[in-house]
Amino acid sequence: MVESGKINSHNEWDHLKEIIVGSADGLAATIEWHSPEKISDEIISKAYDLCKKASPKWFVDEINEDLDLLSNTIKKFGAKVFRPKVHDISKIYSSPFWSSSGNNIYNVRDLNLIVGNNVIESPSHNISRYFETTALYEIWYEKYFEKGFRWIAGPKPKLINDPVLPYFRDESSRVLTDEDIKHQELTGGRLEKLHKLSEDEILFEAANTVRIGKDLLYLVSSSGNKKGAKWLQNILGSDYNVHVTDSLYRASHLDSTVMCLKPGLVLLNSKRANPKNLPNIFDKWDKIWFDDVAPTSSNELSFQKEIRDPIAKELSKIGFKTNLGYMSSPWVGMNLLSLNQNTVLVDERQTNLINLLKKFKFQIITVKLRHMYTQGGGIHCATLDTVRDSKLESYI
Repeated sequence: MVESGKINSHNEWDHLKEIIVGSADGLAATIEWHSPEKISDEIISKAYDLCKKASPKWFVDEINEDLDLLSNTIKKFGAKVFRPKVHDISKIYSSPFWSSSGNNIYNVRDLNLIVGNNVIESPSHNISRYFETTALYEIWYEKYFEKGFRWIAGPKPKLINDPVLPYFRDESSRVLTDEDIKHQELTGGRLEKLHKLSEDEILFEAANTVRIGKDLLYLVSSSGNKKGAKWLQNILGSDYNVHVTDSLYRASHLDSTVMCLKPGLVLLNSKRANPKNLPNIFDKWDKIWFDDVAPTSSNELSFQKEIRDPIAKELSKIGFKTNLGYMSSPWVGMNLLSLNQNTVLVDERQTNLINLLKKFKFQIITVKLRHMYTQGGGIHCATLDTVRDSKLESYI
C-alpha cells in the first residue's frame, strides 16, 4: 500500500489515491507579441477589452461547474482531490525578447509530468504558458514537500525566435489525409493548421508522453521536439526508457491517441495509429482501435465561430498573437481517466466509446466537460494523478 502524501504514480491505470484537478478561475484569452518594442497602453487596453468579451462570466462559470463536478465524482471514488491556486493570468510579463499574458490553469497535466516520485515541469514552446506550472507550487509545498520528492524543472527556453515551423509551406496546396477529412466531418469543416518545432532549444509539453512503468512513449510533434526527448531520458537515467516516435501523427498531445488502460491493453485512435506506424513497445499488447468519437458540440462550434474567431482576427490586426483561434481536435473525446484497472471516467457524450469499453468489461463513470474543445483538453488533460497504488514495473 502506498503512503498517503508521498508522490507515487508510475502508470495511467493503477488505483488512484490522490489527484489535482484544474481550474477556470481568472480565465482569459492570451495576448503575446515577439518584439522588444513597447506597445502603447491604449492598444493594450483595447486588447484587454476584446479578451474579456471572449470569456464571458457564464462561460467561465460553466467550465468551473464541470470541473467541480469532476472533482466531486473523483472524491466519491475515495481519492483526495487538490485544486491549484490561480495567479493573475491576464497580467502581462516579459523577457528581453517577447511579452505575453497567461493561458489558463485548466489543463494541469499539460506541463507537469509525474514519473514515480518525480515531478517534472516541462518547458513549453508557448510563451503564454511560461509561469503556468507555478499555480501548482502551493500543492507541492503544502501536500508533498515534507514527505520528499524529486522536483525537476526543465530549462526555461529563451524563445528568441518563434520555434513554430510549418509542416506545410502553402496550406492551399495541402493534401488532406483520412485524419484531416474525418476532422472536418466532426468539426463543421474546421481544419488543424499543423506545425513542427525547431531544435534550437529543449521544448516539450508533458502531455506529449504516456507513462508505462519503466517505459515512456514520447511523441515528437507540434508540442515536443527531439531535444526534449533526449533531455527527459538524461534526467530520468537508466531506470527508465524513453521511446521516441514521430510517425504516429502530426498534431500534439498523446492522450487523444494512445491511452493505456491496464497492463497489456491500449486504446488507440485508429485515424492516427495503425499497425504500420504503431511503436513496437505495443507489439505484445491487445489493442482497442477506435475513432468514432462524438462530433465537436454545436454549442462549442457556435461560440468559436461567433465569438472567439472574430476576436482572434481583431487581436491579430492590432499586433497580437492569441490562443483564441484554436480548438482541440474532436479526438479529445477519447481523453479518459482511469480510476483503476477496471474503472474509467469518460465524457458523457462519447456513447460509442462507452459502449465499446463496456464490451471489454470496464465500469464506466460519466462526467461532462462542456467546453473541453475551446479549453484544449478533456478529462485526462484537466487532471494530474499524483498518487496511485503502484510500483515501478516493466510492461513491455
